[in-house]
Order: sequence, then structure tokens, then C-alpha cells
Amino acid sequence: MIEKIPSIEATQSIETTTDAYLDGRIWLSQPARGYRAGLDAIILAAACPAAANAAVLDCGAGVGTVGLAVASRCPAAMVTLVEKSPALAQLAHVNAAENHLGDRVSIVTTDVTSSLSLSPALLARAETFDHVVANPPYFDHAQGTRASDTLKDGSHAMPSGTLDDWVRFAASMAKPGGTYTLIHRAEALGEILAACQRRFGGLKILPLHTRLDAPATRVVVQGIKGSRAPLALLRGRAVHGADGKVYTAEFEGILRSGAPLAL
Repeated sequence: MIEKIPSIEATQSIETTTDAYLDGRIWLSQPARGYRAGLDAIILAAACPAAANAAVLDCGAGVGTVGLAVASRCPAAMVTLVEKSPALAQLAHVNAAENHLGDRVSIVTTDVTSSLSLSPALLARAETFDHVVANPPYFDHAQGTRASDTLKDGSHAMPSGTLDDWVRFAASMAKPGGTYTLIHRAEALGEILAACQRRFGGLKILPLHTRLDAPATRVVVQGIKGSRAPLALLRGRAVHGADGKVYTAEFEGILRSGAPLAL
């Protein structure tokens, strides 16, 4: 999925590589060490139900992987990337330009867990987005050893209870009837459901397995703002075949061709 070559310039003294995703449909400059975009981001982008002229918000966008993949799949979609790290936000800006998506992709540098009033650009667009997507940090600062790399630490872990702040932010930005889609560790499902309560309904939960005879390691959760429809637990899907190495035909299409992931 990824080809690594040295980038011509580093951004803000960060050593970077330029990597191909979706078989070269998009190229991303990203830190050579620490957190790097991978499978989860591409799956999340595929699960976003964006269509023509949709307004899409990518929360905690990093170098822009999810939002740029959505923009590449949906030629008329307008995408806003929100990232708290100025260094990663600058790389996202570079990536949007280098992928010729700068006319449809904008970047806002702010923390999604802070008050919306601190970001006038986003406050002015509250409750206007058709779709909000997020790949929040998976781990709790209180658990395990924190990464020494600042960018990696911020991308991998966050303080206890912060996931609720992410979902609250998504609810403040999605329009009534808009969708929220996130990907997370399977064991975080209880926390996700609690955070979505009274904000997003009609939840669809898709368990993802490395192979079908193994426990789910990830969940994709998608909800509709203001919906009172019941929750639906979908049939789990395997990313790999029985050998645990070769991608299934469905996920081969997602990773190679940018195919959507229907929930």
C-alpha cells in the first residue's frame, strides 16, 4: 500500500517521507518516524458516505490522509481538515496542494477538545457539515508508557474521558441529519456508545477482524445526528483471508482502488 521515498524538503525541521496511498491516487508527506498514516485511515475514508457536493469535516486530521482520500474519491466534495499540531497541519496543507486538491480542501489549526469559541472559522460553520469523520487517538495517557516523540504521543494517546469531547465536537459541527463516522479499537465500543448517546442515533457498528476466526480488533461506528432509529450491529468483516496476510477482495478494492465501504 505504501511506497517510501525521501521528500525534497522537511517541514518545520521534521524529517519526512513522501508515500503513495491508494496505488498512487494520493501522495502524502508525513513524519519519517512516529505516527504514520495506515490502514485505519483508509478504511475510515472509505466508510464516509460522502456524495457530490458534500461538506466533509475530518477531525484530528494529521497530515490529511482521511480527508484527502475522501476528496479523491468524491470529486465535488468540499473537505475541511482540523488538526491541533501546527507541524502536521502544515504538512496537510502541502499535501492538499501537491495532490491538486487545494481548491477543495482547507485546513484549520485547532484542538477539537477545546471550546469552539476559540476557533472563529469553525464556529461560523457549526452545524453545516454533511459528514464528520474521526480517527481519534486509541490509547489513554494513564495507561502504559507515553511515547517520547511529541507528535507520536499526541496521535496515539489522549487524557481519560477525552473521547467524549471528540464526539461532542462532531455533534456541534454536523448538521441535523448529518453523519458521524469514526474508527477505533473494539474495546472502546462502550465508551463510544456512551459518548454518542443523545447526540447521534441510528448507529451502525461494523466489527473489523484481521480474519473472521479472530476477535474483532477495530470497530467502525456511524451515526446520524438527531436520529432516534435503533442501533444496528452489522456482520463483522475480515480485512485478510484465512492466512491473515492477503487482503480480502473487498479490502483490496478499498486499499488499491479507493472503493467505498458500505455500512
